[in-house]
Amino acid sequence: MKEKNSKHDSNFTIAYFGPAGTFTEEAASLLDSHLLAFDSIIEVLEVVKSGEVVKGVVPIENSIEGPVGVTLDLLAQDYDIKIEQEIVLPISHNLLVNKGVTLDQLDSVYSHAQPLAQCRIFLENLGLRTHSTSSTAAAAKFIKGKNKAAAIGTKRAAELYDLEIILSDIHDFENNVTRFIVLAKKDHPLTGNDKTSIAFTLSEDCPGGLYEILGLFASEKINLTKIESRPSKKGLGKYIFFIDFEGHRLEGNVEKILDKINHRTPFLKILGSYPI
Repeated sequence: MKEKNSKHDSNFTIAYFGPAGTFTEEAASLLDSHLLAFDSIIEVLEVVKSGEVVKGVVPIENSIEGPVGVTLDLLAQDYDIKIEQEIVLPISHNLLVNKGVTLDQLDSVYSHAQPLAQCRIFLENLGLRTHSTSSTAAAAKFIKGKNKAAAIGTKRAAELYDLEIILSDIHDFENNVTRFIVLAKKDHPLTGNDKTSIAFTLSEDCPGGLYEILGLFASEKINLTKIESRPSKKGLGKYIFFIDFEGHRLEGNVEKILDKINHRTPFLKILGSYPI
């Protein structure tokens, strides 16, 4: 479901996984001010695919909680759109309350599951009961007028719902960053300082198959920046592997590696090349 439309012009509008007041909105706002919020990641990918918007912004990875599985699954298996850019955003979690409320009045806290997990030790020390919501912004909206409840959210959410920040930087670990990707019909032209993301599967009768694929990158002295796997949903023990590596798909040595992978695996999908 579409949440808002500041200026619905396909030449300018950027879709993002909303609602307003989330970190994804903050990331999208670095690109353009004409933003269109959607309630799910799949809806963002759908409007990029259909051409209703030029670009879409969704989260793909957090430095503490790991990958966003739904984003990886949809890109690998369901949508033929590309990663055009990445945005790495430092995440600072804040404890939001109604104005005038003090810590000793609180008995519960609301937020999205990931911020709750990222602030677990802090919340346990306060003795607050936790409740999961669909987003940090939804949590801020929900606690409005509830003086025993707090929310974990952004400064923007506090402004939107007339709340105040009683404590800042409440996450348990430093260097908390989330990686967002910008999706479009095409990926980014070659810049000379690029990264490429791919997804692939291995043949069932190929012992050492993953080792062989990784060796292709080592032989060309190409640095891998990420490797992980996701269930393919085609049976137990069957996986899709995701690799990010330095270099653009149009560079000669990268083209050679991708061609070899394509001939040695039953499935290869280039998710996009984009600037580092």
